[in-house]
Amino acid sequence: MSMRATVEATPNIAVVKYWGKRDETLILPTHSSLSFTMDETLCTRTTVVFSPKFRQDELWLNGQQMDLQDKETAERFGMLELIRKQAGIRHKAKIASLNGFPTAAGFASSAAGMAALACAASKAAGLDLNAKDLSILARLGSGSACRSVMGGCVEWKAGKKADGSDSYAEQVAPASHWPELRNVIAVVDAKKKKVSSRSGMKQTIRTSALYPARVSYIPVLMRDIKAAIQSKDFPAFGELTMREAMNMHAVMLDTWPPIVYLNDYSKEIMYAVNEYNQAAGKIKAAYTFDAGPNAHVYTTDDQAANVRKMLQSIDGVKKIITCKVGNGPQYLKNGHLLEEDGTAIAHQYVEGKGIVKT
Repeated sequence: MSMRATVEATPNIAVVKYWGKRDETLILPTHSSLSFTMDETLCTRTTVVFSPKFRQDELWLNGQQMDLQDKETAERFGMLELIRKQAGIRHKAKIASLNGFPTAAGFASSAAGMAALACAASKAAGLDLNAKDLSILARLGSGSACRSVMGGCVEWKAGKKADGSDSYAEQVAPASHWPELRNVIAVVDAKKKKVSSRSGMKQTIRTSALYPARVSYIPVLMRDIKAAIQSKDFPAFGELTMREAMNMHAVMLDTWPPIVYLNDYSKEIMYAVNEYNQAAGKIKAAYTFDAGPNAHVYTTDDQAANVRKMLQSIDGVKKIITCKVGNGPQYLKNGHLLEEDGTAIAHQYVEGKGIVKT
């Protein structure tokens, strides 16, 4: 008898960034972080099937079979062994995953993908895990994925224990708390970055003189930005968000050799957002950048159209995507990517329609 489950999960965009690990194997961060889970505008759908008939694990990503012997892929999918152990099964699994957003959007999608895998695989194996346990499981695949297993505003607690049992995600506020919030994404470069986040974090911890000051400041920042979110004080939230993004990129620049993820278009967006706020007389838009040049401009619904227009006027902005705050992973009864016997069911992403059967 096969066991199947399908889940759609969405990325999260951090306003207090995760940059640095205290444990590489368990993926334990040096400090806490905070993010908003996005809505289904950007999503990854994953189907997992366990069956005693399967001879080996298989992973298909966007229609391409992945090499599970690849070191990084194997590390991320070590969670399957944990799930099998918890469920008391030995069945191999077939996994199909499809990104439901433009391939040129510049998103690695690991947070959404690993969150979807953790939720779908545990469900298919017959486990009924709570949000905390799901976040710990997803964390082992990709650190930031632990925040995508729930919706709204989510904190990833760094924890202190060596076994990682106190390092998990917890919802700070549901999506319904601040429904007016928007993330207007400006894509300026969709190419793979030259320095991966994983290697960049190691390099920063090892060589940046500024990094210890960042770590000591994060608890104060977490307190202040959570207070701004709870009171829906956008000007305070916006300033803290922008300062935090620049703080992270400052320690990257202080790394040796320097790590430079932002490009000239990123800087033009920063200047434009600052000018937009100056013209408004208060902060109405706030940029943040992950480990890459693409901008996430947080704003509110009444400003979103003007922010889009402002971003469209900047040379180098190739695509603009607007997201709301999302509710977290969705378990699907239909739309499976695999039959119960592991046979693929052809689907594709169609812009404007989402993931559709072909």
